[in-house]
Amino acid sequence: MARGLFITLEGGEGAGKSTQAARLVARLTALGRIAIATREPGGSPGAEAIRNLLVKGDTDRWSATAETLLMYAARIDHIDRVIAPALAREDVVVCDRFADSTRAYQGAGGGASADLIEGLEREVRVHCWPDLTLIFDLDPAAGLTRAAGRTGAETRFEAKGLEFHTRLRAAFLAIAVAEPARCRIIDASADEDAVEAAVWRAVSERIQP
Repeated sequence: MARGLFITLEGGEGAGKSTQAARLVARLTALGRIAIATREPGGSPGAEAIRNLLVKGDTDRWSATAETLLMYAARIDHIDRVIAPALAREDVVVCDRFADSTRAYQGAGGGASADLIEGLEREVRVHCWPDLTLIFDLDPAAGLTRAAGRTGAETRFEAKGLEFHTRLRAAFLAIAVAEPARCRIIDASADEDAVEAAVWRAVSERIQP
């Protein structure tokens, strides 16, 4: 059965994923493709409600296991209500974070059981898995400095400290090495236009004329 293209953007805090997701959707739309931008946790009304539980409050508000279960509750709703229907219409879905973030944040960063994450991930793989994942690589200290300029209350993960974010970077790079057919590493330390060009080089290889 034909389906659209599912692109995910991954990486640590302050890497510029949201900016590049918007630019990518604009570029695809200009080419006549139907493309949607979405995010995790969130992307559907139910998942956005769960997002509010995850990204706000004290760093120890949830254990890594509880976070994993909440992430997957949000993810399943997001897939069912947004991602899978869009792919069935043969649209392009550009998602700011997906399952690799759970591997990194809750797994490598928080210490959640690999068996738990892998078991939940298997259920997602059956229904919806990225065709292309762009991993935005940036020194964690630089990323946290960038992220410190954000406004709002969604700072729970940024507040987990440099050691936590260093583990995240290592986890994302390990995912890229383990799955080279799906993943491309993007140097997020470059200026926004250079990053956009690198993103487009990776995406254009997957876009059907």
